[in-house]
Amino acid sequence: MNILDTIIDFKKNEVARNKNLVSLHELQQQEYFNRETFSLKEFLLDETKTGIIAEFKKRSPSKGIINDKANVLDVTIAYTKHGASGLSVLTDTEFFGGTADDLRKARVNDIPILRKDFIIDEYQIVEAKAMGADVILLIAACLTPHRVQELAFFAKSLKLEVLLEIHNEAELTHICGETDMVGVNNRDLKTFSVDINRSIELSKQIPADKIKIAESGINSVETIKIFKEAGFKGFLMGENFMKEKDPGEAFEQFVKKLKQG
Repeated sequence: MNILDTIIDFKKNEVARNKNLVSLHELQQQEYFNRETFSLKEFLLDETKTGIIAEFKKRSPSKGIINDKANVLDVTIAYTKHGASGLSVLTDTEFFGGTADDLRKARVNDIPILRKDFIIDEYQIVEAKAMGADVILLIAACLTPHRVQELAFFAKSLKLEVLLEIHNEAELTHICGETDMVGVNNRDLKTFSVDINRSIELSKQIPADKIKIAESGINSVETIKIFKEAGFKGFLMGENFMKEKDPGEAFEQFVKKLKQG
């Protein structure tokens, strides 16, 4: 069993447990459920911003602890202040050390927030809306094309945008009308190997009406330039900043280099 299979098996049990702890009605009563959402699509198309979706991530199965000292409020405020087009916040606790509370705290920022988790059930989408997310992530590697469409349609009914993550050519069939953005993860979730050419190879096969986002393995301004030339509008980056003692400062310095061209 690979790591992705392990995560999904755990997630099925976690969702079942959470359903018994907090009802849908209770989620719908939470303070952020009825807030008006931001559009990540619009922020990514805003030329005055960086295109970077800056991620808050404490650890990962492949890297272990990345940064367990950083404060989510301090980091996400700095990301926002220095030009992030959006935030990505890990809410998976077991494998990535994140929590729903991390996302709620980040909600003080007036930019789109992606709930980064392994979504397999509509319940998790209601959770995402209740905790203040604007966008959900659907990972093609752990969902059928039909299930992606069902979950994406449900998310749209809650006014949430949908980022579909793919890793290879076969997963292009998961793209549907309800998916707003398509992210190509340069990290294979089954082996955790990284190949930054993955995005370039798939970019020409992604429908023109979908905003393209490059994910993982981005650690230089030069790499972002290459992705931009291939038509990418978004760049999901986390570890590059989170591995530093002060992620917000690291992001600020990276953006300065990006603006210098």
